[in-house]
Amino acid sequence: MVACPDFLAIGHVTRDLLPNGGSTVGGTATYASLTARALGVSVGVLTSASPDLDVAGALPGIHLHILPASQATTFENIYDGTARKQIVHGVASALLPADLPPGWEAAPVVLLAPIARELGAGWPGAFHCALIGVTPQGWMRRWDADGLVHARPWEEAAEILPAVDVLCFSEDDVARDEQIIRQYSDAARIAVVTRGRGGATVFRNGTRRDLPAFRAQEVDPTGAGDVFAAAFLVRLRETGDPYLAARFANCAAAFAIEGPGTSTIPSRRQVEERLLRNELYD
Repeated sequence: MVACPDFLAIGHVTRDLLPNGGSTVGGTATYASLTARALGVSVGVLTSASPDLDVAGALPGIHLHILPASQATTFENIYDGTARKQIVHGVASALLPADLPPGWEAAPVVLLAPIARELGAGWPGAFHCALIGVTPQGWMRRWDADGLVHARPWEEAAEILPAVDVLCFSEDDVARDEQIIRQYSDAARIAVVTRGRGGATVFRNGTRRDLPAFRAQEVDPTGAGDVFAAAFLVRLRETGDPYLAARFANCAAAFAIEGPGTSTIPSRRQVEERLLRNELYD
């Protein structure tokens, strides 16, 4: 039996189709687990994928528990200018609390990271005294018979939010609707909304605080929010301070966008050095 990891990510590792006909491994669980590992904590991932998706190759040094599936969750993004059309070509198996390896329910930090509604609302109850975070993007999408993705209301929010510690999502997940942002944030113990170059907003105890983003040369924004979420949870457990954690996570996310895919996920030393330079957007 693998020892209980310090950080546990639960959600589908995905096959992301590329315009050139190739593919890469993606999904929130991928970016978040690699971030936590780079920050020096032991990491486990519970996921589901088909054998032809090289999850172990994409996530070296991470404890994996992979439920077999006939297909991997597969996404295709088609861009027309800044507009994006997203298509789901397949979905792996649902993940249930009973699928946790023995002992993993004691993980100190857990990120519930659905990407295609693969997690049920009962997941928060599976853990013992964990710091539980959630990135809800996977509950906010549906797809039609052709796989075309559309937005959907987060119907599970009322059941999930009272049972978790941290909600982390992008303003783009809700079309920058401040009324929806406030609705979700008011229901969470701590909510963090990422805003790209606008930094992040922390909501706690009825108050909000905006923290600026760190300057970066953007190459690929894919996964930046997932890097942020993992860095925030790791640092929140270390400090107990959501504002210090958000500043740390803003810094980690700045690295993440400076190269393709997961190639520029930073080490803790890189983050700490950049924090000292304090090069922020106005």
